[in-house]
Amino acid sequence: MKYVDEFRDAELARALGVQIAALTEPGRHYKIMEVCGGHTHTIYKHGIEAHLPENVELVHGPGCPVCVIPMGRVDDGIAIARNPEVIFTCFGDMMRVPGGNGSFLDAKADGADIRFVYSPLDALKMAVANPDRQVVFYAIGFETTAPSTALTLMRAKAEGITNFSVMCNHVTIVPPLKALLDSPDLRLDAFIGPGHVSTVVGARPYEFICEDYNTPIVVAGFEPLDLLQSILMIMQQLNEGRAEVENQYGRVVPFEGNLRALEVLQEVFELRPYFEWRGLGFISQSALKLSEAYADFDAELRYATPGVRVADPKACQCGEVLKGVIKPYECKVFGTACTPETPIGTCMVSSEGACAAYYNFGRFAKSAARADA
Repeated sequence: MKYVDEFRDAELARALGVQIAALTEPGRHYKIMEVCGGHTHTIYKHGIEAHLPENVELVHGPGCPVCVIPMGRVDDGIAIARNPEVIFTCFGDMMRVPGGNGSFLDAKADGADIRFVYSPLDALKMAVANPDRQVVFYAIGFETTAPSTALTLMRAKAEGITNFSVMCNHVTIVPPLKALLDSPDLRLDAFIGPGHVSTVVGARPYEFICEDYNTPIVVAGFEPLDLLQSILMIMQQLNEGRAEVENQYGRVVPFEGNLRALEVLQEVFELRPYFEWRGLGFISQSALKLSEAYADFDAELRYATPGVRVADPKACQCGEVLKGVIKPYECKVFGTACTPETPIGTCMVSSEGACAAYYNFGRFAKSAARADA
């Protein structure tokens, strides 16, 4: 690859759309879930659905790590941040995510020392620069970002930095996919596999989807032609009666994953017995916590937290959006009470959230379609 334009060629996109349409069966409706929020934004930013036949539907899964954090975990973070000796750090996406008692931004306005950072290493540098304060990093993300948290903790341990700790909210990709496949209210024909996560875990962990559920999955890149080629590969599998793991994103994703990154994860983290996901409830072994060797850096052991489960607002349907049961524009408050400036749910806050993608790129088209109906 020389330039990104190579993956945004309109003529090639139209040609792929024609090939996809040629593989569809008349009268059959295809439902394909893109797991990653980055894919959702590409789909609506570049109008991918315009190149697909009407009977090929793309639905959105729980692939946005900010979106799946339950409100209670936000409240736990705020409780830690309110300690006067604490400098609380998190990614910018998390600042406006609503908890049961407001957001991190609200807590900052109330006097808590909360700062956003671009990486966990920034938080560690802050700890070195402020030896008289305790710096807590609110770690979030799938296996994509977990290695950077792990490497930061390894450095903190090696350098003997004792005023740094992590509140770990890292989640794993395989358990929620299994939960979706076991869900009685969702029928899927195939998955577009997450590209970023797969750079770490590889494509092999998805083999259970094909073997146990007879469902194809194609790991995809993030450019328009990546997604269209992945959909074509899925349609070829469905047309031929196959269910396999295929890797369209081979230029970045090794099938076996990043072995060094996986070793680091195994050293620093261990699986939680269970973890609550917004919209999906508690899923066993679906998140990471610090291993015993790094327990001294565990903010949840250093500080008291409420640990209370908080119900989502009744008006918000983020849970149904994350499960692919409804589209964002079908939510009662989408684009009215719930906007990026005044979010009710996490899917509207995150830069990878499905609601944010629809609001920024797809809401006018969908409104017009409803008006014509």
